[in-house]
Amino acid sequence: MSVLALAGAGTQAAIAAGDAYDGQAEWAQRYDADPRLTVSRSTTPILSTQTVAATEAAMAQLQEIVARGGWPMVPAGQQLRLGSNGPAVSALRRRLIVSGDIGAEAGVSPVFDSYVEAAVRRFQARHGVNATGVVSTQTFAALNVSAELRLRQLETNLVRLRSFSRDLGNRYVTANIPAATVETVENGAVVTHHTAGVGKIDRQSPVMQTKAIQVNFNPFWTVPASVIRKDLIPKMQADSNYLSDNHIRVYNKEGVELSPQQINWNSLEALNYKFRQDTGGDFNSLGVVRIDIANPYGVYMHDTPAKGIFGDDFRFVSSGCIRLQNVRDYVAWLLKETPGWDRDHIDEAIRSGERIDVKISPAVPVYWVYVTAWATPDGVMQFREDIYQRDGLGLTASIPQQSAPAPTPVASRQASRSPQLLPVFGEEEN
Repeated sequence: MSVLALAGAGTQAAIAAGDAYDGQAEWAQRYDADPRLTVSRSTTPILSTQTVAATEAAMAQLQEIVARGGWPMVPAGQQLRLGSNGPAVSALRRRLIVSGDIGAEAGVSPVFDSYVEAAVRRFQARHGVNATGVVSTQTFAALNVSAELRLRQLETNLVRLRSFSRDLGNRYVTANIPAATVETVENGAVVTHHTAGVGKIDRQSPVMQTKAIQVNFNPFWTVPASVIRKDLIPKMQADSNYLSDNHIRVYNKEGVELSPQQINWNSLEALNYKFRQDTGGDFNSLGVVRIDIANPYGVYMHDTPAKGIFGDDFRFVSSGCIRLQNVRDYVAWLLKETPGWDRDHIDEAIRSGERIDVKISPAVPVYWVYVTAWATPDGVMQFREDIYQRDGLGLTASIPQQSAPAPTPVASRQASRSPQLLPVFGEEEN
């Protein structure tokens, strides 16, 4: 059903929507809403002719909305939540009606009731924001991007989607960087979904087409030179026990282990040595498994001991590599056609604690893409922040300023994370 049709839908039936996302905690959705207004996890691959067609249809719908004057802005400032009352709630209702997140029969009452909360959750799910039902900074910012700019965003991304509308293979992986998600695809349908952590704004995950070629169980993590310079040296200057506390060993060019005290940490001498973190899922930055993908950027996909990032709506936290939620399911899918590597053998390899390398046979195509806007065949439009500013639309600058300039979604979330560096060295890096 189209967004415009939803906007004029009949009376809502108050029902419990249930868990629309296959039991994964960070995707749980339980609230009163018309089932037509919930956002379920799609089995349609984002790189598919179906997504191209759905995006073209969404553009036609948005063109109608723009021709009618677009949607109203919602006065930003105080949070809006269940029980809020005032003109801002009426403006919120009008905004959600135009975009089809709530039926027109809901009216423009100034009261924030359970139906408005359900509509806000739906809107948040469509924009990659945790579906709390509370309108705060990130949700205000997304609400106040104009319909015209959203239309231009769809137009920009349709070009990207069309470039992948060819046959991508019977089995392949897509990592959508702005959405910080990964999906495995087989026989034209999504088999598994994975929330992900991707590259920071200043250490971006690259767009590329490659193949997954090998799985490393219980991998060592060797610290890249850039991380030695930018992070390890300053951390050792602040705490001389940092390496030992994080199970990181130092080796010279001959492979002889050195004591950290033998290095002058007030210089760049550390760049002459190799730093390797011991294996161990509880502290190793790669967790219990790493997936090698052929590429010139030195990036890969891997587990992480810091699972908490997967419940965050801002997951731009790495130095370019991609961290995977439910990595064992992902590995089991990759090794599905590799003889001798069913789920039991995978779990046994991890339990052993031993370094084991398994060649993926046949290698699986992997696509790292940058798609910030698309639609699904059920008529739902999806938008994500242009985190690396590649759409050329200046969306963050389009957010209306209040009497005191409000921080952009990106800036506010970076600020909220900055004093909370993860305790495991390398978990803020790869």
